[in-house]
Amino acid sequence: MKTMQRTLPDSLLPSLSEFIAVRTGLHFPPERWGDLERGIAAAAPDLNFPDGETCARWLLSAPLARRMNARNVDEVLASHLSIGETYFFREKRSLEILGEQVLPQLLQSRRHERRLRIWSAGCSTGEEAYTIAMLLDGLIPDIKAWNITLLATDFNPEFLRKAAQGIYGEWSFRDAPSWLRGRYFTGKGDGRFEILPRIRKRVTFSYLNFADDVYPSLSNNTGAMDIIFCRNVLMYFTAQRAKQVVGNFHRALVDGGWLVVSPAEASNTLFSSFAPVEFPGAVLYRKTANAVPQPLNVVYPATPLLEVAEVSSPQPPAAPAEPSAVKLPGAQVQAGERGLPSRMARDCANQGKLDEALEWCRQAISADKLNPAHHYLLATILQEQGQHDDAIQSLMRALYLDPDFVLAHFALGNLHQSQGRYRQAQRHFENTLLLLRQHPPDETLPEADGLTAGRLAEIVTALLESFPQPAEASA
Repeated sequence: MKTMQRTLPDSLLPSLSEFIAVRTGLHFPPERWGDLERGIAAAAPDLNFPDGETCARWLLSAPLARRMNARNVDEVLASHLSIGETYFFREKRSLEILGEQVLPQLLQSRRHERRLRIWSAGCSTGEEAYTIAMLLDGLIPDIKAWNITLLATDFNPEFLRKAAQGIYGEWSFRDAPSWLRGRYFTGKGDGRFEILPRIRKRVTFSYLNFADDVYPSLSNNTGAMDIIFCRNVLMYFTAQRAKQVVGNFHRALVDGGWLVVSPAEASNTLFSSFAPVEFPGAVLYRKTANAVPQPLNVVYPATPLLEVAEVSSPQPPAAPAEPSAVKLPGAQVQAGERGLPSRMARDCANQGKLDEALEWCRQAISADKLNPAHHYLLATILQEQGQHDDAIQSLMRALYLDPDFVLAHFALGNLHQSQGRYRQAQRHFENTLLLLRQHPPDETLPEADGLTAGRLAEIVTALLESFPQPAEASA
């Protein structure tokens, strides 16, 4: 067998591997140094270098911020070093477990509030997120009556751009059910297939870097998740980075929430904060009070999930009951307790207790109507409840009170993007970048959960670059 010709000196590879781990979280141990060399060689022309060695020496020669825009470097490295290998209905066993046992029970428990939040973390080019959207479409007959958040994040803008376009070739369907293309795609006439708009619009694609960004956070909508998919991602991280990411996922999930990883990543050591739930052929991890193995009250449907497209739909759940009133301690907020309602609103929102969060937030506004942060917080809660128009109005009120409120402009961009209104989202993101120029890069922004101005500028720029080209627009 022909061996790969080495292109980088052995003396560079340990330092280069460490540099990549710090910048991206990606792990390149000695046995993967060949992959690292190939990735750097492919990235070199995009960074204006003639070969991989010159590029590697440049990367290691000085602090990244002194050389050029750090975001540009990270994006180029991510595009050439990250793994984009995915396809529809990948790892069917975990999807069968999700659709035949986990989701039916979860949907039954939510039949009154009709709210569901799922995160595809490390979504690559979008096949996993769209697979989840199609599963939900088959499981929930009255899906339009539900408030479903399906967030998909990645740190490669090129992957996100392709995902947002929703156009795929034959290779993405290589292990998919036979009915998939006929039900959820239209042919483009060139061997490619475009996902139906009603499925595409159910997924919100967003930029997030596990190595740099704060999560869970209200500012990027990564809290109070019911299910997190992170399959075939953690295996490429350093042990330290993987542990950090798993800890953040644990905090991002509601009590009883589920973490779905690849079978190759299953580890009771890495996921010690979760309770492993064993199924035939797979292990899922659940957030519980005590991380010990937990039985699941299993629901077995008569027909396997992956044949759901060919059977009649079940009856819709009963109409939601009226929400019960939330009792708040004390009708009047004393001067020394002015921060209590907003803190309680945040805590409840992070736990997925949105009705309680809403009541606390309204009490905070009642006590201090001119505080734009309260209206911004209200908007984030309304957004999670699916009340997008009301959320936009709350953000506009926040900007009326403080036209330079950076996070409100950013949130408006996110809201319009989630609705497929890319031109309006672009305008708000550009306003965000203009305002960020007034802040030092290392300044922590108000209401941003520790996010700095420089990091937010990188995120917004990456989001703009991930938009479909030409940018789509709607009224």
